Amino acid sequence: MLEVAKMAVEAAVKAGADYADARMGTDLTESLTVRNQEMEGIDRSESTGVGIRVLVDGRWGFASTARVSDEEIARAAALSVDVAKAAHRLPGDPVTLAAIEPAVASWRSRMTEDPFTISLEEKVALLMEATRRAQQVKGVTFAEGGLDFFRRSTWFASSEGAAIDQVTTHSGGGLEVVAVAEGDMQRRSFPNSFRGHIKAAGWEHIRTLELIEQAERIAREAVDLLSAPECPSTITTLVLDSGQVGLQIHESIGHPIELDRVLGMEEAYAGSSWLKADDRGTVRYGSPLVSITADAALPGGLGSFGYDDEGVPAQRVPVIVDGVFENFLTNRETAPVVDQTSNGTSRADGWSHLPLIRMTNVSIEPRQGTLAEIIGDTKDGIFMATNQSWSIDDKRINFQFGCEIAWEIEKGKLTRLYKHPNYTGITPEFWGSCDAIGGREAWTLWGTPNCGKGQPGQVARVGHGASPARFRDVQVGVRG
Repeated sequence: MLEVAKMAVEAAVKAGADYADARMGTDLTESLTVRNQEMEGIDRSESTGVGIRVLVDGRWGFASTARVSDEEIARAAALSVDVAKAAHRLPGDPVTLAAIEPAVASWRSRMTEDPFTISLEEKVALLMEATRRAQQVKGVTFAEGGLDFFRRSTWFASSEGAAIDQVTTHSGGGLEVVAVAEGDMQRRSFPNSFRGHIKAAGWEHIRTLELIEQAERIAREAVDLLSAPECPSTITTLVLDSGQVGLQIHESIGHPIELDRVLGMEEAYAGSSWLKADDRGTVRYGSPLVSITADAALPGGLGSFGYDDEGVPAQRVPVIVDGVFENFLTNRETAPVVDQTSNGTSRADGWSHLPLIRMTNVSIEPRQGTLAEIIGDTKDGIFMATNQSWSIDDKRINFQFGCEIAWEIEKGKLTRLYKHPNYTGITPEFWGSCDAIGGREAWTLWGTPNCGKGQPGQVARVGHGASPARFRDVQVGVRG
C-alpha cells in the first residue's frame, strides 16, 4: 500500500507538481445498537482509496480516487495538478510550507483485544443484558445500548521523502435510558452522552465500561427526573463533571485555538475565533489554575497518532499555561504566519478529503482533589452532569450548555435533584472564574468522535482529558 502512495507522488511530480503528498487509506467501521432487548441495527462499512495533494507555484490542488490502478492514479495525479493551476485565479498569497524532517516510520495505537475479532454474539449479548437491566426499573420507556468500532490504516508518502504507515483502532460503548410521563421526557446517558465513552483501544476498553452494572442506576435517575423540579434561574457556584468539562474545553478552547479559524480560513462554515494571531503570551484565557495541553502522543486518545496527515510527528503542545494563552494549533501552511514550525495537527476525514487543522487531545491539566472533595468544599451551588445540548457564537465566546441532570449543593452535600439544567457564560470570564480542578485520580480522557469542520464537511475524532471543576458566579437556569 505504501508503494501505491509513492506511485501517486511520482505521478504528481511528473505532471508538474512542485510538492506532492499522497495518503492511501482504508477505513473499517462497525456499529451495533440494541433497543429494549431487540436488535436495532448492525452497520458495517469499509472504504479504501488514495488522495493526492499538490502545490504548483504556491497553490493547492487535490484529487482522490477509490480505484488504485496505475492508469487511475496517473489520472488523479494529473487532475490535482490541473486544480492547482486553476487556483492561480483565486486571490491570496502563495502557500509556503514550514520545513520538516521527512520521516520513514511505522506506528500503531495500543490495543490488547482486537474488537473486530470479537463475535457478534458476545457484543449483542452485552447490549441485550444492559438494556434488560435498565428496563427492570419501573417507569422506563426505552433503553438503548450501542457499541462502535473504528480502524483507520494509512500509508503516507511525500515528494520530500516521507514514507509512513499507521493504524489506529478505536472502541466505545454507551447506554441511554429514556423515561416519559405526562408530556415530559427525561434522558440519562452512561458513561457519557453521544454514544458513550470511546478510546483508542480494543475490546478491553469495553470490558471496563460497566454498562450492565450501571444500567439500573442510570434508569432510576431518568425516572426520578420526571418528578424533579426544574433548575432554578440564578447566579451561583457551578460544579461540572469531567465529561461536561471536556465538552466545554472542546467548544470554548479547542476550536478558537485552531489557527486557520483565527486567520479567517474557516470563517464561512463554523465561525472564526475571538483570538488574534498576535495574542500568544499576552491574553489571559482563564484563572491561574487553568492549564490546557494539546497532546497527540497521549495513549488512548482519539486525537492520538504517530504522525499527522502532513507527516509531522505527534507533539505535546502547551496551549494555556497557568491561565495565559501560549500556542495555537498549526499545520505546515499556517505555522509560518506566526513564525513557528507546524505542531502537527493536520488531519483529514479519510483519504478522500484535504487535511485541515484539527484538535488532537486538548486536555485540562489536573490539579487536586476528587469530585466528592470539590463538592464537599462548596458551601452552596449546583452540580451538573452529562451534556445534552450546546450553543456557541461564531467567535466561540458567548455560549450556552444544557445538561441531563443536576443537583443542588448545600453545605458541601448533594441534596435536591433538578431537571433541565442550563448554564451560560463568556469564554474568558467563565474560565477566569475557575477556582477548583480535580486531581489525576478524577481525570478521564474522553473521546469526541463527531467533531465537524470544513467545506465540504469533515468529521474528526478528537480527545479531551478532564477532571471535574468548579466555577464561581455562573448564570444557571432552565434549558429552553
